[in-house]
Amino acid sequence: MTQRTRRGLALLSALLLSAAAGCAGDGDPAPARLGSGGSRSSSGPASTAPGAAAAGFTLVATGDVLPHPSVIQHGHNAAGGEGYDFRPMYSGVKPVIAAADLALCHMETVYGDEDGPFSGYPAFVSPPQIADALKDAGYEGCSTASNHTLDAGADGLRRTLDRFDKVGLGHAGSARTAAEAAKHTVYRAGSAKVAHLAYTFDTNGYPLPEGRPWAVNLIDEKKIVADARAARRAGADVVLVSMHWGTEWQTAPDERQLTLGRTLTASQTDGRPDIDMILGTHAHIPQAYEKVNGTWIVYGMGDQVAGTMYNHSGAYDPRGNYSSIGRFRFEPPAAPGGRWQVTKAEFVPQWMDLRAGKVVNLPAALAEDPSEDSYRTAQEAITEAVLGRGAAKDGLTMGR
Repeated sequence: MTQRTRRGLALLSALLLSAAAGCAGDGDPAPARLGSGGSRSSSGPASTAPGAAAAGFTLVATGDVLPHPSVIQHGHNAAGGEGYDFRPMYSGVKPVIAAADLALCHMETVYGDEDGPFSGYPAFVSPPQIADALKDAGYEGCSTASNHTLDAGADGLRRTLDRFDKVGLGHAGSARTAAEAAKHTVYRAGSAKVAHLAYTFDTNGYPLPEGRPWAVNLIDEKKIVADARAARRAGADVVLVSMHWGTEWQTAPDERQLTLGRTLTASQTDGRPDIDMILGTHAHIPQAYEKVNGTWIVYGMGDQVAGTMYNHSGAYDPRGNYSSIGRFRFEPPAAPGGRWQVTKAEFVPQWMDLRAGKVVNLPAALAEDPSEDSYRTAQEAITEAVLGRGAAKDGLTMGR
């Protein structure tokens, strides 16, 4: 991993119709934990030393990791047919991810045992070696609340978080125990303590495990605000909220996204916003970035990793392999207790190359080969979606 300013991790019984079509692919039919009990971290101080200068940080966030069978096969091939190695899949975007002070992904599926068996749509069970690749690419952690979090029941959830712990990745949105669910995931980035919360609209009809209502965070406006305020009271300088929401295959954010986004960004305590950024996933295609009530919302980043994607009509849709990387620079407030400000906002278009089995940084790839029409087509489509609600006027630019 490249040098950083950060200091490590402070830590089917019924399927919805939209989910059934949206996640189909590959030939399928159409950190730390901080809470009332305190914190634990693998390295670095729990708080900024007295007299130490406050330091800003760069956040990178990416979309859905959705390993269809072809993705799993690429990992198997990269390992020479012995096991699985997904690290090469991230080589094209690793420089962007590893250069950030805090990098967060969205792990949509759950893991199986080391040697399988694995499955794709409709009930995903993915190789745990994916977590190793995420760590190697430079991620500090991921949101783990999605409509597929219970595809393999409580065991799948446990295997996923166990693997995250093993490789040193933080996780937010699902939990193995009530005590774990009660704590907030917090990272050290620059001199800030950054809380990461995560929620999903549904679990594809799978009920929460018996006696474990806390196993997956479901979207509930009051709970999200309460959790954000609790994280702030526990010492978080910045509160990030990941939302698995929206309408699949719809570029425009739906009414629930718009309404909930307005409500959450308007929530304040003592004049300070309770939530500093919303990071959206689930729609499978890129959606807009927008500044609402002074707070950035990424309605949907799209699929970072996925196989061949089929939309609701059952047709192959290349947009299912388009996504954006969100990159934001946070600087400390002028006075203690103030809001950390986003001073630079960027998006980096990326594309999952199905033939090569790799994620492509499109601006970087086009700089090397401006004649590659498929790259240009993807970048233009992603840019149009990302800027679709006027984010350019608030300073959002394309990065690389």
